[in-house]
Amino acid sequence: MRKTRFAPHMLSALLLAMIPQAHAAIKSIDEFTDKLNHFPGFYAFYSDPASGKIYLDVDKLSQPFLLQHSLPYGVGSNDIGLDRGQLGSTYLVQFERFGDKVMLRALNTYFRASADNSAEQQSVKEAFASSILNGFKVVAEDDDSVLIDYTPYLLSDVHGVSRTLAARKQGSYSLDASRSATYMPRSKAFMKNTELEAVLTFKGSKPGEYVKQATANPYAVTIHQHHSLIELPDENYQPRAFHPQSGYWSIEHKDYSAPLSESMYVRYIPRHRLNKKDPTAKVSEPVEPIVYYLDPGVPEPVKTALLDGARWWDQAFEAAGYKNAFQVKVLPENADPMDIRYNVIQWVHRATRGWSYGASVIDPRTGEIIKGHVTLGSLRVRQDILIAEALAAPFVKGDEVTAHLHAMALDRIRQLSAHEIGHTLGIAHNFSASVKDRASVMDYPHPLVGMNDQGELDISKGYASGMGEWDTQVIKYGYSDFTAVDESQGLAAILAENKSKGLEFISDADARPKGGAHPTAHLWDNGGDPAAELTRVLDIRRKALARFGLNNIKTGEALSQLEEKLVPLYLFHRYQVESAVKLIGGVDYDYEVRGAQTAKGAQVVGKAQQQAALSALLDTLSPEQLMIPESVLALIPPKAYGEYKTRESIKGRTGLTLDAMALPEVAAQHTLSLLLNPQRLNRLAQQGARNHANLNSDDLLNTVYQHVFQPKAESGMATKLAQRVQFLTAYRLAELGSSDKLAPEVQAQLRYYLSQLVEQYSDDSLFGGSSKADAFDTYLADLVAQYLESGQWPQGFKALPMPPGSPI
Repeated sequence: MRKTRFAPHMLSALLLAMIPQAHAAIKSIDEFTDKLNHFPGFYAFYSDPASGKIYLDVDKLSQPFLLQHSLPYGVGSNDIGLDRGQLGSTYLVQFERFGDKVMLRALNTYFRASADNSAEQQSVKEAFASSILNGFKVVAEDDDSVLIDYTPYLLSDVHGVSRTLAARKQGSYSLDASRSATYMPRSKAFMKNTELEAVLTFKGSKPGEYVKQATANPYAVTIHQHHSLIELPDENYQPRAFHPQSGYWSIEHKDYSAPLSESMYVRYIPRHRLNKKDPTAKVSEPVEPIVYYLDPGVPEPVKTALLDGARWWDQAFEAAGYKNAFQVKVLPENADPMDIRYNVIQWVHRATRGWSYGASVIDPRTGEIIKGHVTLGSLRVRQDILIAEALAAPFVKGDEVTAHLHAMALDRIRQLSAHEIGHTLGIAHNFSASVKDRASVMDYPHPLVGMNDQGELDISKGYASGMGEWDTQVIKYGYSDFTAVDESQGLAAILAENKSKGLEFISDADARPKGGAHPTAHLWDNGGDPAAELTRVLDIRRKALARFGLNNIKTGEALSQLEEKLVPLYLFHRYQVESAVKLIGGVDYDYEVRGAQTAKGAQVVGKAQQQAALSALLDTLSPEQLMIPESVLALIPPKAYGEYKTRESIKGRTGLTLDAMALPEVAAQHTLSLLLNPQRLNRLAQQGARNHANLNSDDLLNTVYQHVFQPKAESGMATKLAQRVQFLTAYRLAELGSSDKLAPEVQAQLRYYLSQLVEQYSDDSLFGGSSKADAFDTYLADLVAQYLESGQWPQGFKALPMPPGSPI
């Protein structure tokens, strides 16, 4: 075969001839979009009604802006966590061109160099990876702009829906392009933001329980996904320094230009931009107020309650020197709640009750809050009503209107509205506020109820109203205008004032752990003395249980519904148990920084206070506290036809019928797991060794042993309850004895007490003679003996699960 050879000059001529053809293939933007719908704005876009595609006019290459992903339509399951209105990731991004492609690059904002030296800045930029979020094909261009097809990116799973479903073990899902499309009713462009939305459908297999509960078809999960392209704020915003006692979250980055004598970590508080019109005036209107908009879909009377609670914040802004700085309105009819221009309070429905939360779109460079977005779970108000009806037994005739109980529940909703808005103002939880007369809406409040002289429920103090003292102070720190004065001095004065007022601030990391040590950092508690409050709460619970019965449900309701009202009443003390137990092995401390004053440090809680807490906690293990009244057990039947058990129901071991031992078991297990916590026992061992005046681990173990394994003689159900507590305690001690989380010297103590138990129960059987009455003692001693020999509990046992409690 003859080969044809091209000379180099012939190849060059051929390539030069192809270049005009390539350029001709790229149309101008006007030509390409001639028949498309145009939406001018921050990033103008074009929509093609025929194909459903969206084309973005990129006229700002290599210019950073903010990109926010969100979820306008959710799945509807608290357990899955893909809620309506959920904010996703916020990125600082920019479009960059590479030949015939445009890349969307997310810049790495955590690692920075503040120096003016461009080479130093470049060295940091090259050291830490950025992220190309998507690549786009150029479909048309002009001299100063390129047009890209944004549709594939808009129809991709940027919110991570499939990953979330997999992580929650709800099946394997993937995006189905044939059932996904752009959504034009909520795709709009404005001067400073462009909003784009899509309908996405995820096809899946082996759907989980939660997907089945919430979706029309669990094999096809359809949601909406939203993109907000946001112009960067101007440079007139002044970041405010974070302080660990300020009450705010922190926005952090690492500065590689920091002097060797200074920390590399730079922390700001997140906050909205707010300035006085007249910085020299004691009280001034703002240049621009902070305005929040309430979901118009909220029904009354909840709607009014949410507006009331939200508007409490203006009280705090007034104390900070502003007039009408914080406003709350109803969202206009045609406004999009995902539009970045609106701070929004959304009323979100789910298949089961769940958490509310406040999220924000934050400029990662400065900490400036661009948009606050509150999610309020709609079922929480019903849980408060359920608790109130369980305590009050208000239906004597069966048809009473319980407006006073509903009023307490609405008070809780007011507080909840204020709480979640607080998060979107940049404010963190303060779980020490309850000990200072409920000083903050940023705590988790438990209803403060009592019984009057007539034995009736007193809810007059159920929930606090208005801003707490801490809330006012924290707004002063974050939003006071220091234009006319020295800011650092002004902030220091506010922190000093907090201290003089006796205000404490302890947040999540110190309050949530089961082995937590701080004596005032608690969730869902009341009172300055956790042990005394536990005793008071147990008394209220005892009285309410004694009269629990038909008066707890309305005429026409199935008797089996009493079960769901019994649960929160029986476990009414659960959170005060968590509060009181932190006194044991407790350590009092603040988020201190070095200053002129003597450091407080870490102070061990006094022995007498710990012993009082231990006494109150052991009372929760007594048969008298654990026993469900016979009148209640004899009244509640299995589920009526047409009804079914839910996650709020009691899970027991007696089949369809109510298990009289189930709630006592979970309540006892709750106390024991907290009291015999490895971190708590380890602390006690060390504290006792450091100072003999402190409570030590042997004090605790010996007291528990004496209370549980040497009880007074009981009979009937009291005997069964005492035996169940003994079993749970022995099992817990054995479980800890094999745990790598427990210090070896404490493990030795546990082994000693388990050996004592075997010896005691074996001696009782030996000298008392074997009988049916001794069967449990012999059985338990045998189990413990086998554990001591093998290091493993000889039989499978799993404590019954605690019914859900939080949130209330």
